[in-house]
Order: sequence, then C-alpha cells, then structure tokens
Amino acid sequence: MKRAIVTPAILPVSALAELKQWLGISTTHDDALLSALLRAALDMCEAFTGLMPLEALCEEVTPVRGGWLPLTVRPVQAITAMEAVTQTGERTAMDPGDYEIELDADGTGKVRLLRRGNATNIAVRFIAGLAPGWDSLPEAMRHGIVRLAAHQHREREASGAAPQPPAAVAALWQPWRRMRLA
Repeated sequence: MKRAIVTPAILPVSALAELKQWLGISTTHDDALLSALLRAALDMCEAFTGLMPLEALCEEVTPVRGGWLPLTVRPVQAITAMEAVTQTGERTAMDPGDYEIELDADGTGKVRLLRRGNATNIAVRFIAGLAPGWDSLPEAMRHGIVRLAAHQHREREASGAAPQPPAAVAALWQPWRRMRLA
C-alpha cells in the first residue's frame, strides 16, 4: 500500500508562535527551520500514536484483492473518491455502486470492491486526521508537538534527532497511542 498526502494540513502562524514562545525566540530569522521542525514533530506524533494529528487529504493505492481493504491512516473522517487503476497506470473514477465504504468507531476506514473490472490497483482518496486545525488539537498532544520541535531545535548541533520522542513528550502522547499486534 502506498500512501500520499495530497493536500497537507495547514500549520497556522499560531503553531509557530507557540514554538517560538516556548524557545524564547522573537526574531523571524529561523521561521522556516522552526516550521520544518513542527512538521517533523507532527510526523513523529503520527508515528508514535498511530493517529494523524491534523486533517489532511490523503490517497492510498493498493492492489485489488477480495474482502475489506483497511486504510493504513487513522482516523479517517471521510472517504471522498475511488479510482480503478489499470496495469498501465490509467485511472478511472469508480461508480459508487462498484464499492462499499465502512468507517469504524476506532477511525479505521475500509473499502470493498463489488466489481473489479480491469483494475489491478485501486486509489482511495480520503480525509484523515484527529482535528480539523491546530487550535482544535487536544492540548496535551499539541503541547507534545511543540515540545518535541523545541527539543529537536535545541539538539540540532548536538546528538541530533532521536528515534523516539523524549519521555516528557511520550507521556503527553501516551493517551492517544494505538498499539498494534503484529
């Protein structure tokens, strides 16, 4: 399964302002770097919790097979379109009668083909994310993202990025963490 973010979440100036306040920075000299650190912290939050923090338009392309096909990103808010993809890469919009959609209570989105046609893959477009915007993120999750970005900023010339968030950040994100059995 191949996931792509078609339209990323918008990071408002208030997010950058929170990070700059946490770091005690008042100039605009490092704004681009700090914004990149916030985006990286959002990605790390998703990797740690199993939930995409901010709503974004995504697409997953997966091989056609029988049964329900779960999407890898959670929580899915809406499945907006499905396309059949042929072996040559040609895409065709699928009729709603050719598939079924299911959104589970845990945020998992699933699709099931009723008619395959000549598709070898399907492309599913959907909106996923815990909150529609920065200000509506749960406070502890938002604070963890800011703290992780601040930590990475402070460590940029020392040890660099660690594979796991610091314990203080992990503690803030723990209530949203989804464990998966392999």
